[in-house]
Amino acid sequence: MGLKDLSLWNEGDWIAVIALVLLAGFLAVGGMVAASKKPEFLAHPKGLYMLFFAEMWERFSFYGMRALLIFYLVQHWAFADDKSNVIYGSYLSLVYVTPMLGGYLADRYLGQRKAVVFGGLLLALGHGFMAVEGVGGQDDPTINVFWLALSLIIVGSGFLKANISVMVGHLYSRTDIRRDPAYTIFYMGINVGAALGTILVGYLGQTLGWGWGFGLAGIGMLLGLVVFVLGKSLLNGAGEPPALLTKAREYKLYAVGLGGVAVMWGLIQYQDVIQTLLIISGIVLLGYVLYESFKLPKEPRERMFAILFLIALNPLFWGLFEQAGGSMNLFTDRFVERGDVPASLFQSINPIYIILLAPIFAGLWQWLGMRGREPSAPAKFGLALLQMGLANLALVWGAEAFGVAAMTPVFLVFLYYLLATTAELCLSPVGLSAMNRLAPSFLASLIMGAWFYMTAVGNFLAGKIGEATGGHDGEMTKQGLLDIYGMFGWISVGAATLVLLASPIIKRWMHLNTLEDERMAGESELAEPAAAGVKTSGETVKGKRN
Repeated sequence: MGLKDLSLWNEGDWIAVIALVLLAGFLAVGGMVAASKKPEFLAHPKGLYMLFFAEMWERFSFYGMRALLIFYLVQHWAFADDKSNVIYGSYLSLVYVTPMLGGYLADRYLGQRKAVVFGGLLLALGHGFMAVEGVGGQDDPTINVFWLALSLIIVGSGFLKANISVMVGHLYSRTDIRRDPAYTIFYMGINVGAALGTILVGYLGQTLGWGWGFGLAGIGMLLGLVVFVLGKSLLNGAGEPPALLTKAREYKLYAVGLGGVAVMWGLIQYQDVIQTLLIISGIVLLGYVLYESFKLPKEPRERMFAILFLIALNPLFWGLFEQAGGSMNLFTDRFVERGDVPASLFQSINPIYIILLAPIFAGLWQWLGMRGREPSAPAKFGLALLQMGLANLALVWGAEAFGVAAMTPVFLVFLYYLLATTAELCLSPVGLSAMNRLAPSFLASLIMGAWFYMTAVGNFLAGKIGEATGGHDGEMTKQGLLDIYGMFGWISVGAATLVLLASPIIKRWMHLNTLEDERMAGESELAEPAAAGVKTSGETVKGKRN
């Protein structure tokens, strides 16, 4: 890009330069914070900003790699479109399963700080190995390095994703009014990293070569790890092991993590096994939750039924939403009039919309709540499914209106992601809040794990839906994709209608009034508002990017 005459720069070049300037600006601010001698910056502890930049770099690398992955599978490793979508969905589903292991080991033994460092090291290695291209094609032995890279990223995410956001809360007392703003600042780091990483990694990968893009993702992860390690003193002891941890036990825990890498190396290559394991473990999990639920008194039992209802909607929503990095990425590349902008850069639209719209949604829920008109959590889930369905249908109707044989106008891609983002804002933070508020304290971690587990199922379903867009011969056609998107669009709208009709019943099962009384009496350690969806200390961190 730098070797080009300025007059020859295209839209993609300019977008990448703007992203680079913005990244430099954020780093300059980070330098100011680090250079400050005061323990706080803008009324928050400096540890918050250290976590902000560590997470920004981690999301930079993760989402940058995600934007390129489907193209890498199709164009470099020569997988068919349908198989590439299944691998993509399987990879993401495992990324959402492993935090249960990482979170458990951190809570019981390692502590969040050591878990984040270990996870960061695995992630840096994984992103580095992604840059080892070989000659390409499935007969190239180097593909085993690719499987290893994905396995390291899966397990590394499990140790890091589950723990770094928890450490934000450790910087504040439970009654500190700065907790919500702190999570909002942290959440901005998540989405800034996702947007800039997608643009810069995607640009390099699709213009200069895969190694350049994945190499930048690896450098980003390494920088995030360096920031985290150097900023240890700013954490004021947060995230340390809960009890004395001997070196022997610590190394055994790391060995468990490395063993997990070996397991993931096998699983990611055999996606049917993942499907079977998800089904079996899902049935076991459901059975256990129901067993515990029926032992509870009437109101807590009905709250558990409300939780299960909301969790059950996760697979359909995320199955459609996560087409973004898979089939929608391929559609944008092949069938959209996008000028000279690499298709992977369009993955930045969602985090940019999130940054712009999340404050509006938070304000909207609060404004409606003050007037007693805020939709309940199940109603918001219904609205999310409705908007996700309309995102699909708007793309289908628009593409067909302009002609299937013609290139689809780019504004329809922006409209698709706008509706998908507003849908996400109605479901992801609201769902996290509902799980936190409604679950009995002795089942709180299990229920949050079940939420992310069903998100993992949704990501695997995304791969299967993407596989269907490949038709019988495995190669995506425009009409084939529009047919699948149209069918699932109507399924989502139909499901939304049923959810909205059932929402008054589900709301009654939540027993919000007595829940408030119980928490006022001190039965729960988290004092949260009773109104469904009002943001809590952890709510502003989106579930998908958590």
